[in-house]
Amino acid sequence: MTHGMAAPSLQAVSAILGQHGALYRRVKPTYQTQLLSDLAALWDPAHRDVLDVGGGTGLIAEAMRQVFNLRRVVSVDVADRFLPDLGIETDRFDGTHLPFGDARFDAVVLNNVLHHVDGPSRAALLAECARVSRGPIYVKDHLRASRLDALRLGALDVIGNVPFSGMVRARYLTRGDWAGLTAAAGLRVEAEIGGAYRSGIFARLFPNRLEVTMRLGRIST
Repeated sequence: MTHGMAAPSLQAVSAILGQHGALYRRVKPTYQTQLLSDLAALWDPAHRDVLDVGGGTGLIAEAMRQVFNLRRVVSVDVADRFLPDLGIETDRFDGTHLPFGDARFDAVVLNNVLHHVDGPSRAALLAECARVSRGPIYVKDHLRASRLDALRLGALDVIGNVPFSGMVRARYLTRGDWAGLTAAAGLRVEAEIGGAYRSGIFARLFPNRLEVTMRLGRIST
């Protein structure tokens, strides 16, 4: 199986997001471009039908559709905050059970979602993602190593989510938490990458080691 695609340019991502979000016609989407670039590095270009879980406004799902040349993207969330006029399908779900049949999608993606899910529900949600996917699960999230890291990540969630009415309640996972969570869902980390999301003083305040993207596969039996 071949993995990896070319990273999108900042200009390309700006054009996609700017079509639907006025903010990105004024502010460069550096973070979103790095997120998509990290996904691209782990991505199987054979994917055509993808489920995006916890999609928020749907903007990143729309960008994935265009950047990865996908035939169909479905984005679900517990609340309907999806922007109009996107080229994706959208729906609501209860936060635990995905309303799709087994092996319905080539892959499932969760971008900055699992740290907002209640601890006891995380493994169940990941297992649901594995159920509806014929292939891997891609997770972009965070790595916490200390209480200070949790404060840093909480500040980032406020900055990134409040303007879009997104969730800020969260519990961030350590390396050990991720290992236990994936194993409990019957999954393993096949590949992992971290990118340069911030530079200069912002990288010192909020180190890039806090960001992680993983491709998860099933544990062989």
